[in-house]
Amino acid sequence: MASVSLPIHSLATATLGVPRIGPRRELKSALEAHWAGRLEETALEETAAALRAAGWARQHALGITQIPSGDFSLYDHVLDTAVMVGAIPERFGWSGGPVPLATRFAMARGTSSAGRSPDADGCGHAGHGGTPREGGVAALEMTKWFDTNYHYLVPELTGDQRFTLADTKPLDHFLEAKALGYHTRPVLLGPVTFLKLAKAATPDVNPLALLDRLVPVYADLLARLAEVGADWVQIDEPCLAGDIDAPTRTALHRAYSAFARAVPDIRVLLATYFGPLGDALDLAVSLPVAGLHADLVRAPGQLVPLVERAPREMLLSLGVVNGRNVWRTDLSALLDRLEPVLATRRSDRIEIAPSCSLLHVPVDLAQEDDLDPEIASWLAFGVQKMEELQVIATALQSGRDAVGEALAASHAAVASRAASPHVHDAAVAARLAAVTPRMSRRESPFADRAERQRRLLDLPAFPTTTIGSFPQTAEVRKARAAHARGRLSDGDYEHFLAEETARAIRFQEEIGLDVLVHGEFERNDMVQYFGERLSGFAFTRNAWVQSYGSRCVRPPIVYGDVARPKPMTVARWQQAQALTRKPLKGMLTGPVTILNWSFVRDDLPRETVCRQIALAIRDEVRELEAAGARIIQIDEAALREGLPLRKDDWPAYLDWATEAFRLSACVVSDETQIHTHMCYSEFNDILDAIAGMDADVISIETSRSHMELLGAFRAGAYPNEIGPGVYDIHSPRVPPVEEMAELLRLARERLADDQLWVNPDCGLKTRGWPEVRAALANMVAAAREIRAELSEAAE
Repeated sequence: MASVSLPIHSLATATLGVPRIGPRRELKSALEAHWAGRLEETALEETAAALRAAGWARQHALGITQIPSGDFSLYDHVLDTAVMVGAIPERFGWSGGPVPLATRFAMARGTSSAGRSPDADGCGHAGHGGTPREGGVAALEMTKWFDTNYHYLVPELTGDQRFTLADTKPLDHFLEAKALGYHTRPVLLGPVTFLKLAKAATPDVNPLALLDRLVPVYADLLARLAEVGADWVQIDEPCLAGDIDAPTRTALHRAYSAFARAVPDIRVLLATYFGPLGDALDLAVSLPVAGLHADLVRAPGQLVPLVERAPREMLLSLGVVNGRNVWRTDLSALLDRLEPVLATRRSDRIEIAPSCSLLHVPVDLAQEDDLDPEIASWLAFGVQKMEELQVIATALQSGRDAVGEALAASHAAVASRAASPHVHDAAVAARLAAVTPRMSRRESPFADRAERQRRLLDLPAFPTTTIGSFPQTAEVRKARAAHARGRLSDGDYEHFLAEETARAIRFQEEIGLDVLVHGEFERNDMVQYFGERLSGFAFTRNAWVQSYGSRCVRPPIVYGDVARPKPMTVARWQQAQALTRKPLKGMLTGPVTILNWSFVRDDLPRETVCRQIALAIRDEVRELEAAGARIIQIDEAALREGLPLRKDDWPAYLDWATEAFRLSACVVSDETQIHTHMCYSEFNDILDAIAGMDADVISIETSRSHMELLGAFRAGAYPNEIGPGVYDIHSPRVPPVEEMAELLRLARERLADDQLWVNPDCGLKTRGWPEVRAALANMVAAAREIRAELSEAAE
């Protein structure tokens, strides 16, 4: 198609947010040093300021004209918003005035009974800060940010909630950037989305009903920003990409009408992302805002209606570069879509942007020297995506000839990927085509299986176990790194792992756990470990993304068809099982979690990739059972986070996701017990799908919610067995025996005794051994206390 340039006006490029962690995870290092008492608060703040300055400088150097400020966070932007508006629960001891940094971290991570700062992030590397104390203050709940693998802290609101401008981070960061010579666009989480993400302290409280108390706080902040020179403010309302009911529509109208009246001197860019606006498009373009950002990667079909329905004077921020995946943009194909639609619209009413914040992608591909050059040529990380924005803007502004070299490189990368023999495997396609419905069903119903499993396993009431991993100490990480670099021989590394495993087995037997695990000391990450042993996956050294706080992950890149060349866990399981007479779980990561926690190829439907992974895991399950494993856990921690944002789209996803899990699991006999683990999920709306997975035992996170999640299982008459977490592993506090026992009593009110297992919320990889030893000993004691109560009641 011939190049069509837009009318001559300035054409802006923008980012909605950028990675916070730093190119080398500098934020992670500083946070964990601060929590361990090795870095003063002032030094932590200096590190954060340096990262912000470097981020603004990087964007400026790459030609970004609309640079955000306020998108940086030391832990989580939803937590920051709660602090900003004074939504700080009483238990954290804040009574007004500036909010101490220690209070923020207490809200995120909890405290010990002594009130001291924890020594490690809940999902960062474990600390070694001395003997853990019991009790303390519980952290806010945590859950997934829409359908991403980013976690946010859930604000807690009461019926008599009062909001106040307790923190001015957006204002402070705007002034900080201004002092460095950058005129930025402050970013705020919108008030309606904030309230919809919050949790009411009691069932009779509707957070959205608190909007009229919240809006004046936002208006106050907007006025202060206008006073210091901010002309635009980005307000994120990703709730618009979900199901919008009448109260939400009303709330959006009220909030933005109030802002327009109270602060007419500031222009608002309303940002939506993670999906199409759908039937909310007319609502969005009718709000009294000066600009609207739309995700045109997740919803390319909304480009034309967006341009047609938006007022002519409204700035349209076009999210055309994928902010959630790592593939290069097909620039020529994108320009073919954009040019005819935008040719009649003034370019000073358009800006080119990523689909969402670049928080969800790594910083810079240039740091990946070890990637296969062919695969690397197909990729774009944060820096490269900003470069793509400039190419698109220049082509639209000045014609394609002005960026001919960049377009040629893009075309070559797209063609290389499509033709590469590394991408397609005929054997994988043939095997997938041969899958039958029978392969996704167990031999017998759960009730029959359960009876046979109980006879075989002979476990006590309320059997105790853990989710799988034990602390990955500095010594474990050091040995793994040395082995990877060739400084530790294969034999010496295997000897080290065998000793760590033996110690873990002895510890579990000493405290009296009923079902053991080998500890997973050989595993770097629950997804990466398996991806490294499957075909079709590529891995990076420095492509880290933030999950929350100091927790960073390196998602594998699924670039081709997936298969399992050889067994991945069988030998390790056999070695560990030989050390004990107690049952030892085989530990696997499920296909949906591997999919959702990876950067997935975009040239096949996600469900097709997931079924490929399921067949690979199925092979491993079959061989574990053949080796003697009678309990096999297939973790699906990420099943719910893959849900589309609109409920009408849920059934299709849940159908193929649960079918993929069953395809991986339903290769065993009735006597073999299949476990799964799911964390940070609201189960009420997907209970039928969870039941449809037909796992014999599911373990879930429930300690922070005080067993509230079990209400869904009780109401839904869930038939299978459940291990509700009684130990919050994302906080360094050690729960007392009585606290765990009380949680089990609450669980007994909701479920039958023969359904209940006893376990932590999640794996223990990131905790320290002192707290793990104390907490698990307490957990076993709590289970014994409940067993004693059961015996007394039976007499």
